[in-house]
Amino acid sequence: MRKLWIVVLLHGYSWATAQPAVYRDAVPASYPYRQHTPSVKPSLLPLPRKLVWKEGVFPLYACASIIITQKELAKEARVLQFQMAEAGWKMDIKNKVPRGEPVIRLQLRDDISAGSEEAYHLQVSPRDILITARGAHGIFNALQTLRQIVRDGNTADACDIQDQPAFAWRGYMVDVGRNYMSMELLKQQIRTMAYYKLNVFHFHATEDIAWRLAIKKYPQLTQPGTMLRNKGLYYSEAEIRELISYCRERHITFVPELDMPGHSAAFTRAMGTDMQSDSGLAYIKDILTEACRTYDVPYIHIGADEVKIINKDFVPAVAAHIEKMGKQVIGWQPGGNFPEQTIRQLWMDDRSHMAFAGKARFVDSRHLYINHMDPLESVVTIYNRRIGDREQGDSSMLGATLCLWHDRNVAREEDLLQMNPVYPAMLAFAERSWRGGGREGWIANISQGDVAGFTEFENRLMEQRRLFFQHLPFPYRQQAGIRWKLSGPYPNEGDMYKAFPPEKDPAGIQDTTAGITAIGGTIILRHWWAPKISGALSNPQQNTTWYARTTFWSEQDTARGFWIGFYNLSRSTASDSPPANAWDKKGSNVWVNGERITPPEWKRAGRPGNLEIPLTDEGYEYRKPTMIRLHAGWNTVLIKAPVESFQGRDWQNPVKWMFTFLPSPESNNFPE
Repeated sequence: MRKLWIVVLLHGYSWATAQPAVYRDAVPASYPYRQHTPSVKPSLLPLPRKLVWKEGVFPLYACASIIITQKELAKEARVLQFQMAEAGWKMDIKNKVPRGEPVIRLQLRDDISAGSEEAYHLQVSPRDILITARGAHGIFNALQTLRQIVRDGNTADACDIQDQPAFAWRGYMVDVGRNYMSMELLKQQIRTMAYYKLNVFHFHATEDIAWRLAIKKYPQLTQPGTMLRNKGLYYSEAEIRELISYCRERHITFVPELDMPGHSAAFTRAMGTDMQSDSGLAYIKDILTEACRTYDVPYIHIGADEVKIINKDFVPAVAAHIEKMGKQVIGWQPGGNFPEQTIRQLWMDDRSHMAFAGKARFVDSRHLYINHMDPLESVVTIYNRRIGDREQGDSSMLGATLCLWHDRNVAREEDLLQMNPVYPAMLAFAERSWRGGGREGWIANISQGDVAGFTEFENRLMEQRRLFFQHLPFPYRQQAGIRWKLSGPYPNEGDMYKAFPPEKDPAGIQDTTAGITAIGGTIILRHWWAPKISGALSNPQQNTTWYARTTFWSEQDTARGFWIGFYNLSRSTASDSPPANAWDKKGSNVWVNGERITPPEWKRAGRPGNLEIPLTDEGYEYRKPTMIRLHAGWNTVLIKAPVESFQGRDWQNPVKWMFTFLPSPESNNFPE
């Protein structure tokens, strides 16, 4: 069979990758030639609201035409054309259906889900694919679903899907003020957002570390001397315009944030005055005038949190100025003294969204900071979140934004996506923000939430990883099949090295004790933000030791890599490195088949935390897996998890009573 290598670039889209493309004139009579299993249906994410699988498949290899009769759909038709080219099929855009040929049709109709411009109806049959929606955004959303249905590149499973989002605002935020990201890395994240129907890109461009948005009137703002990291790296007017266009092509709203009057040390260094001074406010108005006139965006985010307001007129004056320029204002809540019409983005649970429900508009970002989350915890807790404490959005609760605040310096920009669970968390967030629902309260462990629902979701998540993230950072592994028996508490009287009965029989030969069942690769016994977030122990006590035991199967004697950890460092605090020759400062330990597993030789063992020194091997998700010898048959694992006080040395070093243990490859051998 003849195969060609192609790169496709269409109307500003840069979704193309070099890959083999098979054209219709090269298809043999015995086609389809790739394996297709009709009984195994595609794993869609986010899961559509209404989904009915039907008999048969649509033959992409026999389709040569994309049909549109409305000029408003020309752009979406080109997106689909490129999407099919990626799968290897050349299709022409036409306005008439060729006789006797299977086709893909795009059509706008007013009777599709009047409540949402993002709603769509996708019908796949052996004869044709029909996509209908009220607007182009709905058609675009349907194309992202179709992308997942076309798994093997040759056929699309017959189905009937009616779908629309639960929340209108489904955002993702990056902080480029602290750590600069290249345009390529930003676009990679924006593309991934689009694939999973997120629609707001929040761009936090200014910080104490650096001001990274070029302002023509005040070029000193982006001079290297005003920056503390990535000196001289900022975004030009042309680059911001490019990002806005890149987002718009994917139906994503670009929201720039210029933080004021807090987080503004870089501004002070550049301008020689505080923002809240009379001269500072005048400069800010000039900056906002230039930004509002230069960039075609509907919102300007002004931050206004974590700062003492010494000029009570500052925030109202800034908000009024932005509104006069025709933009809507967003600010963090709790934050400044905003006018009533300001959209409040929640970062702390001050219950304002309840007190002012119906009087103000909100975007929820509480407990959606992935820089603070253990990677395995992140997917669990986000999957179970109830956004804005509501089943679905309304005129007051618009939706939510997932946030990446990596305060600590990084050695490479790629570390931002490996040290933080950006893509696994983004997909969990896409599922929850699109479908709504979730559980009340904030959940850390699988066993505390919707176990069956999470297990089904995780299967779809891992299929997405297999299909679309083979060459991207994806620090997550399947964990819903791992079950632990927790035994305790054993009073240790402050001696965290004191041994108790389970430790004296680490292989578990004589272990018949009853215990608490916990599920997952990471188990959080007591959350560091307790009692807001509950852990696996309903009544955790200081000066106690708990043990956890599980077993797993190996087909042969072998060595295998494992993720092991006892303290997942936040990427936003100056936490100390683990001590030498120990897993953590609490005396935690792990045995496999009775043999103690030696901790890593930490590169910065025992060093105090420093935000300017990048992390290297402190987290299991970005260091080499720990290799363990296994024997054929059942292998036993024993975890020791002691704790002394729940009070950390300081806020940078909270007590994290937790453990992580699971195989590093995707598959695992733990019993269900």
